Amino acid sequence: MTQYAQKLPTGFGRLWTAQTVSSLGDGVSHAALPLLALTLTRDPMALAVVTAAGTLPWLLFGVLGGALVDRWDRRRTMWITDVVRAVSLVIPAAAAVLDLLSIPLLAAVAFLLGLGGLFFDTAATAYLPALLGRDPALLERANSRLRGTQTAASGFAGPPAGSALLALGRAFPLLVDAVSFALSALLVRSLPAAPRPVPKARESLLRQARAGAAYVFRDQLLLGLALRPAVGNVAFLAVETVLALFAHDRLGIDTFGFGLLLTAEATGGLLGAGIASFLGRRLGTGTALTCTAAVEGLAILCLAVAPNPYVAGLALAVCGAGMGATMVLGPSLRQAIVPAHLMGRVASTSRMLAMCAAPLGAFLGGWLATAYDVRTPLYAAAGLLLTMTVITATMTSNRRVEAALSAAAPAEGPEDPVSEDPARKSARKVL
Repeated sequence: MTQYAQKLPTGFGRLWTAQTVSSLGDGVSHAALPLLALTLTRDPMALAVVTAAGTLPWLLFGVLGGALVDRWDRRRTMWITDVVRAVSLVIPAAAAVLDLLSIPLLAAVAFLLGLGGLFFDTAATAYLPALLGRDPALLERANSRLRGTQTAASGFAGPPAGSALLALGRAFPLLVDAVSFALSALLVRSLPAAPRPVPKARESLLRQARAGAAYVFRDQLLLGLALRPAVGNVAFLAVETVLALFAHDRLGIDTFGFGLLLTAEATGGLLGAGIASFLGRRLGTGTALTCTAAVEGLAILCLAVAPNPYVAGLALAVCGAGMGATMVLGPSLRQAIVPAHLMGRVASTSRMLAMCAAPLGAFLGGWLATAYDVRTPLYAAAGLLLTMTVITATMTSNRRVEAALSAAAPAEGPEDPVSEDPARKSARKVL
């Protein structure tokens, strides 16, 4: 039996179902929270506070959260986090019934949901390699399924459901999301236990967090994997900031047409997630990552010069496919090569870099559109993506990937975040 033909373990099905249910609830609340805020105020700054509150946990606690996950039992962290998120949604649901909703309460709920997402996502990322035995092929298949259903649940089904439920009453979408977290907690609680990382004795949390971040920045392959989503977020947020204006002013697209544009991008994302494993096997993971990054940059360039909505929709679909494949291949590779005791910190450091880059992209897009033209942010984004592709091509080459996988294949070395075995050190010197 080939490596790719191996079956995913039964436990993965429960984890997959849990994340699908939770993603559906995320999509519901993603649409419902801003709409709930809109029923309370028309002040743009107040609405921005609710939106920004959900991203603050990654900016404030990203690396420290990863260090805590590396100390805690990953399965327990996931189900307890889901229970806390369920309870945090029951509170505003009750406030909605009692007509006590307020902007500060919604902002607090958004913050708690974001904090819960930090711990759950980091713990799930660290738990999956243990569940699948760090098998690269199985990790790609598993992440492809997780990414595909997450896109479908949170991007397609969840937002319309959230809007529809809000029409029934302000408490309904919140309660549905709470139920989704409760169901996810029950499923995660039934997962098989994974070995708990053994932290270095007497080491402070801050030192462990610094060691995890340093591990990313000292490793060329991991740094390349982290730079792509970070630079990508700058580029994609620059595009997203002006996309509605570009679609209206340059393409003559109305509100319904704009929704179809976003659907085209999400559809491409589903396709990309589905073919990611095939690309990795056919081209090699490193080359596949370089190709998907180049495809994203070229697709945004085509969007900038699109003469009509059809070409723009096709460009966004192609860009979404590149993003979907990248978001399967990159995390799968990281999970296969990073030691278990560092997985939480490495994952959270990479995610924090991407989250911190997002506001810069939004500011860049707004400034370029104001100072020059609405197409300018799209050209700048394409330039950033293509430049990033060239810079990181050697950092994530097939040769580096193969060397890292070979070094990670034997039993992991000592649980010391700073020390490394000689084989892994020598592997990093390979260009």
